[in-house]
Amino acid sequence: MPRLLGVDIPNEKRIEVSLTYVYGVGPKTAKRMLDQANIDPNIRARDLTPQQINEIIQAITSNKVAIEGDLRREVQGNLKRLQAINCYRGIRHRRGLPVRGQRTSTNARTRKGPRKTVGVQRAKDAKK
Repeated sequence: MPRLLGVDIPNEKRIEVSLTYVYGVGPKTAKRMLDQANIDPNIRARDLTPQQINEIIQAITSNKVAIEGDLRREVQGNLKRLQAINCYRGIRHRRGLPVRGQRTSTNARTRKGPRKTVGVQRAKDAKK
């Protein structure tokens, strides 16, 4: 299993698809990096030579593409900044609600989590 920039990429998939397993590299970026490194996007990741792997790494670093830890840190910093300045988006992030204007009276279960049923407690001395 080849390692690129600290990430194991799958052996059996085409290199164009395998590169997308690196956080911050999508299909378009992967295609652009392979074009720059002059590598056929249809070869399997297991068939890469060490020289080709180095060329891919060189292409990613030379374009200053933010990936893995740096990108995660940047995204977390952006969220912290929004929360610190108490803007609407920051408040929504803090409360775990949808940020981009979606409705919340129904749906939004992915952000809000499973339903919490609110019921009435029966008094101990009530009639049965």
